[in-house]
Amino acid sequence: MSSADIKSLGSFVWSIAELLRGDFKQSEYGKVVLPFVVLRRLDCILEATKQDVLDMAASLPDEMDDEARDTLLSGAVGQNIQLYNLSRFTFASLKGQDAKDIHKNLIDYITKFSGNVRDIFLDKFLFTDQLKRLNDAGLLYQVFDRFSQIDLHPDAISNLEMGYLFEDLIRRFSEISNETAGEHYTPREVIRLIVSLLLANDTDALTGSGVIRQVYDPAAGTGGMLSIAEMEMQALNDRIRVELFGQELNPESFAICKSDMLVTGHNPENIAFGNTLTQDAHKGKSFHYMLSNPPYGVDWKKYADPIKEEAAELGLEGRFGAGLPRISDGQLLFLQHMISKMRQDEQGSRIGIVMNGSPLFTGGAGSGESEIRRWMVENDWVEAIIALPTDLFYNTGIQTYVWLLTNRKDTARRGKVQLIDASGERFWKSMRKSLGSKRREIPEDACNEIADIYAKMLNGSSGWGEFSKIFDTTDFGYREIRVERPLRQRFEVTEEGLQTLNQNKTFLKLSDEARDQFNEVVWDVLGGANSTDPAAVEAGLKKIAGYIGIKLNVPLKKAILAAFSVRDETAPPQKDAKGRLIPDTDLRDHELVPLNEGWQDYVEREVKPFVPDAWVDESYTDVKDGGVGRVGYEINFNRYFYKYVPPRPLEEIDAELKTLEAEIAGLLQEVVE
Repeated sequence: MSSADIKSLGSFVWSIAELLRGDFKQSEYGKVVLPFVVLRRLDCILEATKQDVLDMAASLPDEMDDEARDTLLSGAVGQNIQLYNLSRFTFASLKGQDAKDIHKNLIDYITKFSGNVRDIFLDKFLFTDQLKRLNDAGLLYQVFDRFSQIDLHPDAISNLEMGYLFEDLIRRFSEISNETAGEHYTPREVIRLIVSLLLANDTDALTGSGVIRQVYDPAAGTGGMLSIAEMEMQALNDRIRVELFGQELNPESFAICKSDMLVTGHNPENIAFGNTLTQDAHKGKSFHYMLSNPPYGVDWKKYADPIKEEAAELGLEGRFGAGLPRISDGQLLFLQHMISKMRQDEQGSRIGIVMNGSPLFTGGAGSGESEIRRWMVENDWVEAIIALPTDLFYNTGIQTYVWLLTNRKDTARRGKVQLIDASGERFWKSMRKSLGSKRREIPEDACNEIADIYAKMLNGSSGWGEFSKIFDTTDFGYREIRVERPLRQRFEVTEEGLQTLNQNKTFLKLSDEARDQFNEVVWDVLGGANSTDPAAVEAGLKKIAGYIGIKLNVPLKKAILAAFSVRDETAPPQKDAKGRLIPDTDLRDHELVPLNEGWQDYVEREVKPFVPDAWVDESYTDVKDGGVGRVGYEINFNRYFYKYVPPRPLEEIDAELKTLEAEIAGLLQEVVE
């Protein structure tokens, strides 16, 4: 079926939703249409063997074990499908019944599915509630009749095409209800690119007999990534056995994904329902390939407690020991979760995940994000990062990136990271018609080219420096050192200083009499001092304290000094009682020293020539390695792929302005006339 046919089918199904107008909110259309599409798909698959299944059921003894019974009845369906239906009805026979009985008969049909399908319709789609609403509104038979006209048998529409149909429907429903289709769907060409990158150098390993590979998506959505991964692997080797695993939080998406697993012969129990980050349904399992498009820019505050507890209790033995990202974005939690499921044998694992730009550079040295990047890079898991074009996704036009990670790097890639800038016009084309925020797509030839650039590690020496660069892992690291400068100030009594002091909480704790006396005496004792000698100022303050009978404690002294101290670059550096230079916190600065350079050499070259009196605070150290400065990691694509665009000549700009002025003058003249 062509893409045009898929869109035509999507439009027909969408027209059915129009029947709901007035009785259902637009945001509720999907709750009716999506389960009906799944139901019709299953009906088309089961119709041919309906009588065989009923005959088999009648022949089985009542005391038979449920698991054995399910196996035999599913076997009667054939096609390696793990479901059956024991109702006497099909869509065809339901049409022959009295229209007023349609609600009762559809309930009979749905509740007599095998248990793994009943769960989809009753618990996840909550379909019986929608059927009742349709029946009460007098719409049920009309909606059912329209769906019965659609042929959704696999001979007419493949599993991949069903994915496209769901993609189109979810996008439409999301648009009218202001929801985000991108939370459910990743564009198919993006999935194909990720799969191509994951499999790029694995052709030999995937060929032959007896090959088994397990694929996992922790944010499975409707299962598009899993199904395309399987399809591409089977294209390399039709004898390969691919086992699919996933977990999904959204009930409708989970229901679609699980039904797809059922009709394609996969174990539906491998697709779990729930929050991957708090309820790991595949705990203890590891996988050959993992790929995902987790939600980005979505906070994890409401389920932060169990994540923080796991990180604190298990550390690196758990899933989140490397660090916790800021509460407003959980992408790096998903990536850490996937890394925890890498196989530790010689086959290892490969990960492909698409994220926005935040995980590349958000967070400074010592932050959760930086520590997670550090953990990944220092373990040499990051193989490549590919910048994708903007406007690829249905719900956002922002820049996205594909990260490739593995714990079985080839020798040539060890200690290296490849960055590929595939965001330029070379790698995308405009769509004839925008779909939400999606205005561009990656053509197949561009997808192949990106995969080729990655697979062959093409870079500047290969003539591909504009699009691909190879870096040492240490190139992304730095030490954030703290640079201090001495405090230089003088003590000067002023009216402004007195006003500031008389508003200070510590000074206000003195009695009214003591404050009044201080305000008078300070002028006589220190009013003309303008001193830069801390000892002289200290002696003066002690004299005042003794005169008015107050205790000159540390908080009070700090409040007075702060009120009357004036920064003076000509003053000598201030020192503490032990003769150590006192740093001026207002002048404190931080320098980022490349990880592969000594900080002393950096300071001599980049700091001392400009501020000779500066020094590095050597007590500001890294928690992990104890070295001076805190280690951080960031990957800034703009820095590595920056293209200078010279400004236009002034003559050209001037000529353009004169042309515009003439046009405006002409328009104004027309208005006057």
